[in-house]
Amino acid sequence: MTDSTCESTATAPYQLPQRPINVAILGAGRIAQKMATTLNLMARNETYRAYAKPYAIASRDQKRADEFAAQYGIPVAYGSYAQMLDDPEVDLVYIATPHSLHAEQAIACMEAGKHVLVEKAFTVNAGQAQRVIEVSQQTGKLCAEAIWTRYMPSRAMIRQLVEDGAIGDVCAISANLSYPTTHKQRIIDPKLAGGALLDVGVYPLNFIDMAIGGGSGRDIARMETAMIPYKTGVDAQSTTTLFYDDGVMAVSTCSLLAVSDRDGAIWGTDGYLMCRNVNNVERIDVYGKDYALTRSIPVPAQLTGYEYEVAACASAIATGQTECPDMPHADTLRMMRLLDHIRERWGLRYPCE
Repeated sequence: MTDSTCESTATAPYQLPQRPINVAILGAGRIAQKMATTLNLMARNETYRAYAKPYAIASRDQKRADEFAAQYGIPVAYGSYAQMLDDPEVDLVYIATPHSLHAEQAIACMEAGKHVLVEKAFTVNAGQAQRVIEVSQQTGKLCAEAIWTRYMPSRAMIRQLVEDGAIGDVCAISANLSYPTTHKQRIIDPKLAGGALLDVGVYPLNFIDMAIGGGSGRDIARMETAMIPYKTGVDAQSTTTLFYDDGVMAVSTCSLLAVSDRDGAIWGTDGYLMCRNVNNVERIDVYGKDYALTRSIPVPAQLTGYEYEVAACASAIATGQTECPDMPHADTLRMMRLLDHIRERWGLRYPCE
């Protein structure tokens, strides 16, 4: 049985800015390419063209920046990050570099008068995150974490089902995300704060946090975690079990070696939810006590999925906010502290720390 009744509650437009904001992309790698594609699609879309438009690409190499700009039709190409910081036409900088560089670059952008959308993991550790957020507050510039699942309609849809008691009282949650990515240098390099946890492990942990309404009074009472290291010393795969103070248990698993089903499950006293692909939920299946499928709820069609975080930033800038309601600074700090606690239990520190 297919049910689309949740769709309308998840697709309301954000506050429109006075004009589309100019977005500059810092870094020219794979994830930057996806943002460039998103911005171009937004510029051609009736719903999203009023929020943002592609303006510039910044790379450490002019030739690479020029090639990127030509491929994606971006008006301005900088051969250095300093050139971007000097351009007064840049409104928002999307930081798409390895997370070992995020804190330094986000601070430089905000001190130069730019708002920032920082790709996950937000920083290497909570100490860096705290400093970045302090600069946001000092400069009055928006600083948001680009963990796209926090901004997607699926988040509100899942929470609504839980709050409506579709599966009774929540007892346990399970989520996993794994991709074979050892061929990517940034993933396996400890100097770049590599490893599965900060790359893909953030998604199942954020799925759990969203499912239980993290930050709303439920606290983690105990944690058990273990990892298997890669030959370079970063974490190759791990599992973490969180025990909350009200008795809810949650298990997060991630790997840079294996292919997983990427599913998120929420188990209750009257049934359970299966969320297909915690990295970008495609469908929510609701099962009853008899394990029979009672509803299958599709997630609204999207451009790429990145449009939600960009629109959220444009809206926050338009209303003078320094954080996005979908991922406020308190949530970013809470999740960064959890990541720190997990790595501390493993004894994993990066050279930059």
